[in-house]
Amino acid sequence: QVRFVESGGDLVQPGGTLRLSCAAPEHNLVDYDIGWFRQAPGKEREGVSCISNNRNGDTYYGDSVKGRFTISRDNAKNTMYLQMNSLKPEDTAVYYCATVTSWVLCGVPFGSWGPGTQVTVSS
Repeated sequence: QVRFVESGGDLVQPGGTLRLSCAAPEHNLVDYDIGWFRQAPGKEREGVSCISNNRNGDTYYGDSVKGRFTISRDNAKNTMYLQMNSLKPEDTAVYYCATVTSWVLCGVPFGSWGPGTQVTVSS
């Protein structure tokens, strides 16, 4: 199981930006499709964005974040990123990393969930 450490969450005003990082120093992430998930209070965890491990670097974005968020990965550093722009209050959630069965629609996450990182968008 890949163990991730998420970071970068913060309190930010609407319209602001954040960059989340997800490190897995003990694993070789190049072997996996990976992605970001989030869970808001009282809601189920949802797939935000996922990225393939193929040379094309194919990506998937949920409709609510398309055009605002950008996922990327640095296999040499075993790290994944999520650039979040034009943040909205509805983006408030705990954000998690996961390995997934497929980058397409973020497939099915597998492995253990890490502690996540809290993103709060509020004025």
